[in-house]
Amino acid sequence: MSGEESRYDGTGDVPLGGYALLATVFASGVALFALAARRRGVRLPARVPPWDVALLGTATFKASRLLGKDKVTSFLRAPFTRRESETTANEVLDQPRGSGVRRAVGDLVSCPFCLSAWVAGALICCYASAPRATRLACAGLSAITMADMLQYAWSLTAQKAEA
Repeated sequence: MSGEESRYDGTGDVPLGGYALLATVFASGVALFALAARRRGVRLPARVPPWDVALLGTATFKASRLLGKDKVTSFLRAPFTRRESETTANEVLDQPRGSGVRRAVGDLVSCPFCLSAWVAGALICCYASAPRATRLACAGLSAITMADMLQYAWSLTAQKAEA
């Protein structure tokens, strides 16, 4: 660990190099997409309608939660995290493990807020390249989000009725 990292948080526990690598990968992915889109003649939309922003936002929310908290996607996080506990609605709380890049990836994949930038980036690239297909995929993720809300409302209503 360098002196810079130990001064950052007092413990040297923050994987700054891993974070820098992840930020570089993200920025490089955006740059590569922009270059490939330009070479292929992809015309970016002049504007994004508010409905599409809402659809992309809802889909980003759900995909980030599925990737970062769902039991079924634990196999994706397992190399970088360890199970801390199970929470409500079949979600889990995973903690990052290891150090360096492994720890940084663990921080990313166990945090829906952190994942949302990556998911939104991927969805925006897809939207620019294939808007109709992306809208369809986003509609599916948004439908799941709405179903989740209805499940919570139903459960809450049932609990109150039984009380």
